[in-house]
Amino acid sequence: MSSSEPPPLAEHPPGTASHPAPTHPVCRPVRVDEPTAATGGLPHAPALSSPRPALPSSIPGDAAVTGPKAERLLSGPKGLGTTGVHPRRPGKPVNPLGPPNPALPSGIPGDVPVTGPEAQQLLGGPKGLGTASAYPQRPRKAADPVGNPVPGLYYHPVPEPDPVRVAEVDRRIKAWAMDEVDLYPEEWEEQFDGFFVGRYMVACHPDAPTIDHLMVAARLMVAENAVDDCYCEDHGGSPIGLGGRLLLAHTALDPLHTAEEYQSAWARSLQSDAPRRAYRSAMKYFLDWAGPSQADRYRHDMARLHMGYLAEAAWTQTEYVPEVWEYLAMRQFNNFRPCPTITDTVGGYELPADLQAQPAVQRIIALAGNATTLVNDLYSYTKELASPGNHLNLPVVIAEREALSERDAYLKAVEIHNNLMHAFEAEVAALTTAHALPNLLRFLRGVAVWVDGNHYWHQTNTYRYSLPDFW
Repeated sequence: MSSSEPPPLAEHPPGTASHPAPTHPVCRPVRVDEPTAATGGLPHAPALSSPRPALPSSIPGDAAVTGPKAERLLSGPKGLGTTGVHPRRPGKPVNPLGPPNPALPSGIPGDVPVTGPEAQQLLGGPKGLGTASAYPQRPRKAADPVGNPVPGLYYHPVPEPDPVRVAEVDRRIKAWAMDEVDLYPEEWEEQFDGFFVGRYMVACHPDAPTIDHLMVAARLMVAENAVDDCYCEDHGGSPIGLGGRLLLAHTALDPLHTAEEYQSAWARSLQSDAPRRAYRSAMKYFLDWAGPSQADRYRHDMARLHMGYLAEAAWTQTEYVPEVWEYLAMRQFNNFRPCPTITDTVGGYELPADLQAQPAVQRIIALAGNATTLVNDLYSYTKELASPGNHLNLPVVIAEREALSERDAYLKAVEIHNNLMHAFEAEVAALTTAHALPNLLRFLRGVAVWVDGNHYWHQTNTYRYSLPDFW
């Protein structure tokens, strides 16, 4: 390997550190001195303004894990690295949060593990039946946020994010974007600030032990949005040639293993544009905190995301408006899934791979990603209509394919979102009732909290979003 080649990305076990689709403008052109390489009359349920209610303890088709495989899963893996993350074993007390991580850094206000009564409520593990077991008691009253929720949208309020943590994440993510990866030009600074990354991350990950954990998610989200903007959307993006660009960027997440003669050329290419620089740097930080199976899970979900980008780009090139079911299929891939899928890494623990891969868990994650992505379709609707070109979103597709007015199509999209949310909550209730594994419960709770935080950010980000005048 040549001396000019960046060091390979090495995976580290959790705790051995050596040191977040919507779009926003965070890409920067390559410098010359850089290497190149809804139906009318739908009833409107009132938006919720109280904590999430308990859900039924079982539903038809409960995807509970049963049989010999369940016995293996529920008794806990016996292999290397599984101690402390599975159910209580006789005669040996187990911390439901997993073993403490001695390597967690601290040193600034708010950058300390969550402790005291609030931690007991937030991190101490769910109790009771159904969805009540998947969500903590809110330690603070949900603040009245800036911005109005979409009327009739099913959602749950969240507490106002810790302002100290919000400010520090904002400071660090801006320094990373500007100084470490040279992600965007100065004239885009206001728009970057208007994304409110800190508020997003703290609302979605209230159980993060430290700000360093929050920064893991923040860098990945900003990098993902840089790729979306620069490759796909209105800051240099185009559907033409998108597949090649996405594939090469994906190698910053999933490293290339090739002939030695060409390895250095690939390594230099990781610095050739802002999206690849951001992907490489964000992934390097992520690997300092994620275990191998968590890293592979994230790569898989990013491949799903990139495939969704390609489907949308193909429809754009051919000027095809998909059927509603086709659009929803695309949105299962081009969606927020990579963000909640890392909730255990950001929380400082790990959901074992054999549990994470269970069909019931996968269905829950998919429903969460689908519902939260439709939140983006609804809040960004007027923003996209005002942008150049024809942007596909669920209300637009429904209006075209089902011959509805813009208003009726939008209201039907709200109904579809609500149906997905109810399905998500019912599946969480069924699984948490059937299998009270501490880390599984914590992971499902974390995904649900991410769903709530994602809505909070969309509702309160009036810099980016405004609602249509349909009511």
